[in-house]
Amino acid sequence: MQTRPPGRRWCTPTAGPGLTDAALVLVCLALSLLAVKTPWSPLPWPVVAVAGALGSAAMWFRRRRPVAGAVAGAGTFAVTGNPGPLLIGLYTAARYAPRRGGWSAGLAAWAGYVGWSWADSGRVTVDDILFPPLGIGLVVLAGINLATRDALLVSLQEQARRADAERLLRDDRARAAERTRIAREMHDVLAHKVSLIALYAGALELRATDDPKLRDGTVLIRTTAREALVDLREVLGVLRTDVAPAPDAATGGQFPDLVALVGASRRAGHPVELHDEAGDLPAATARVVYRIVQEGLTNAHKHAPEALTTVSVGRTGDGGVAVSVHNGAGAAPMDLPGSGTGLVGLAERIRLVGGSLHSGPVAGAGWQLSAVVPWLDPRSELS
Repeated sequence: MQTRPPGRRWCTPTAGPGLTDAALVLVCLALSLLAVKTPWSPLPWPVVAVAGALGSAAMWFRRRRPVAGAVAGAGTFAVTGNPGPLLIGLYTAARYAPRRGGWSAGLAAWAGYVGWSWADSGRVTVDDILFPPLGIGLVVLAGINLATRDALLVSLQEQARRADAERLLRDDRARAAERTRIAREMHDVLAHKVSLIALYAGALELRATDDPKLRDGTVLIRTTAREALVDLREVLGVLRTDVAPAPDAATGGQFPDLVALVGASRRAGHPVELHDEAGDLPAATARVVYRIVQEGLTNAHKHAPEALTTVSVGRTGDGGVAVSVHNGAGAAPMDLPGSGTGLVGLAERIRLVGGSLHSGPVAGAGWQLSAVVPWLDPRSELS
């Protein structure tokens, strides 16, 4: 059913209404043929035929020019006595034209009926003046009623769209508020405890002057705690702003290199071998590669302590970077807490940059985490 958006004076036909208009034109032509043969008008049949054809054709444009279509239908009825164009044009004007246009079309229809009555009988009676407006008024009211219903449906649809937009806005605000709350709690709890770890490690470092191993261990604890605070600040920035954090001025926008990451694991007692054949990487690629190796080593520490772990970084044939972290079977897994979503989050991070991630057991024994990361530097040309 054709609806009229608010503010438009008429509707442009679409495929469905176009078929309806074509059918109505054919009906009007058939009635015009009957008006010629019966006849319904005392005027010469060529005049009736031409007027009927023109009035019927005008119904094709009734939605674009509803008032003009109603006037054409009234004129056609006055000449031919064919009620088809009169009723169709009157209904169209009442439904698609502004309210004033609908009643103007009703006045034109009444004038057309009076003209046909005068042409048919040579006079106009009181009944010709009084009774036709009743039928014309019913048609106009029917069209206005449907137009009001269409406008109401459009209004309800607009209200529904506005309600959806407001709901999405409320959801975004709720998510932002929740992220802020989580960031505040993480800062209040984690930052305090990690700071205490770094403080105690520093105090122990000052006292452990006679035991080099103990002193190296405390230095590692203090350094790791400091790095954890830096990472925590980055995570809090993501939670509060929902955008990527700005590069850290202290590191020049780069994560610590893989050598330092592997060295920290070695100092903690975990044997790790690094094979880095990729060379210098763009900042964005290095960031992702670092996180892959970090996650792989973290899982090796938890699930295969003291097992030999091999970290390999190289270039792929298409210019990307291939990363793998393979660990053999180790001792009993350590009793360390974990969320179980590390690989899930890492896979999402890699997917967002257009890479791929695979993890699982390897033939024989052990576990391997492998990924392919694209060369994320649009200024460089891939060889």
